[in-house]
Amino acid sequence: MPRAPEELRALVEEYLDELVLTPELGTLAEPMRHALGGKRVRPVLCLASGEAVGADVESILPAAAAVELVHSFSLVHDDLPALDDDAERRGRPSVWAAFGEATAILAGDALLAEAIRLALSYPGTEVARELVGATLGMIGGQQLDLEGTHDDLATLHGLKTGALFSASVMCGLWAAGLPASAHQPWRAFAAELGLLFQIVDDILDGDGYVLEVGPDQARRLADDAGERAQERLVAIPAETSTLAEIVTGLVARTS
Repeated sequence: MPRAPEELRALVEEYLDELVLTPELGTLAEPMRHALGGKRVRPVLCLASGEAVGADVESILPAAAAVELVHSFSLVHDDLPALDDDAERRGRPSVWAAFGEATAILAGDALLAEAIRLALSYPGTEVARELVGATLGMIGGQQLDLEGTHDDLATLHGLKTGALFSASVMCGLWAAGLPASAHQPWRAFAAELGLLFQIVDDILDGDGYVLEVGPDQARRLADDAGERAQERLVAIPAETSTLAEIVTGLVARTS
């Protein structure tokens, strides 16, 4: 039987708690660990995807942690005064507010480097290449947002949010050894998942899609994305019940 999302999250928490950071980072370890909060949606997706195709979950943990470290790196830098200027993250001081801007920049850099180190712990380079590609997409999306030059929200969010959601699924599959020839339906699922997450995020924040199309239409778009994601899963020849449960939870989330 596949493990429930709560079980997978517990595995992620334990792995991150015990993760040994590079000793040379010294006192940066504290702000880096300060950054590692959140619901662990992305690493749980990574583990669930790998398990769905028959991999041992423990073998997917480095890839899942790498995804979470990249997510944390992006938040640390996004919170900086030069970008979003957020002094609070998840109900406590953001990294720059707690440790200073210079340390926050270095802590974000270190989180990204540690993520690549974990991704490169696999025999091949596929996990690392997937993760690097998503990271570059995120960075490009952030620059588009700063410039205000994006044509539509779908393009912007496909980079800023969708890229790492896709990597969350695909890194799990690469780590599980699923051949590239079997990836297309998984990528289609991951695209719907990223869209779903972003629309619901906008509904909760009253931003993005809510401002563009209104709250009722945004809700319909989220429900439609959730339905398409479930349909994509049905078409995949794998044990995807845990992923289906995750999709249902994302559609219904209230925080």
